[in-house]
Amino acid sequence: MTDIHLTAETTGRPHADLLVEIDHVVFGYDASRTILNDVSLAFGRGKVTAILGGSGCGKTTLLRLIGGVHAPLQGTIRVDGKVVDVNDLEQLFALRRRLGMLFQFGALFTDLSVYENVAFPLREHTDLDETMIRDIVLMKLNAVGLRGAAALDISEISGGMARRVALARAIALDPELMLYDEPFAGLDPISMGVAARLIKELNQSLGLTSIVVSHDVEETFLIADHVVFITNNGVVAHGTSAEMQASTDPLVRQFVDAEADGPVRFHYPAPPAAEDFQVGRR
Repeated sequence: MTDIHLTAETTGRPHADLLVEIDHVVFGYDASRTILNDVSLAFGRGKVTAILGGSGCGKTTLLRLIGGVHAPLQGTIRVDGKVVDVNDLEQLFALRRRLGMLFQFGALFTDLSVYENVAFPLREHTDLDETMIRDIVLMKLNAVGLRGAAALDISEISGGMARRVALARAIALDPELMLYDEPFAGLDPISMGVAARLIKELNQSLGLTSIVVSHDVEETFLIADHVVFITNNGVVAHGTSAEMQASTDPLVRQFVDAEADGPVRFHYPAPPAAEDFQVGRR
């Protein structure tokens, strides 16, 4: 299936309304395997865009490309109109101060308290005094409902609470762009609902632009302004949550309905079993 190119022309929005633009990007970790092939996407300011797809389809890789962790083999990535250049360290540091990242499992510093985890980026990247840092940390923890847990060690909080602490740390520097890598992974239904509500509320109250990578269809559909499906190395469908739920595309239906059989294969490409197991050979 041909990739769907979501540029300013196809979305009907001028470039000024786009914060992130991905233009004909090709990427693979080695020459033998392409992860993303000729992908073009645009992410509107102030919106929550969800990227859905199966494991290994390139969702997290896309976030890494936006953050300048990797350089595309072909194509360009622009954030606020500027091409992301992994070789320009000054530009990269400036870019990363404008974005927040919620890692899949939080990536908290386990030897620091809840308070110290959130204070860490403020101490690293600002010259604020400790009084101001304290006020900001408590404000961010209050935003995620954990001001009362500031003094606790990471070992004393639950997995759901840890994800919220990580979110408070990610917004400590008031980013314009938030990247969420599987924010619902491993959470119980209550924590999952809390995390989804926080993503939506913070996006609105802080004026963020959010990109949410997930494979959790139900929670993601509730908060996303726009949904993009990635599989088979590229974009296969996009639209609102309602449009994706009503889609008759076999790839979308397989994912939405959690069907084991469909266009996305269970088996990773491999030689015939007889070759690997030497069936019939002596």
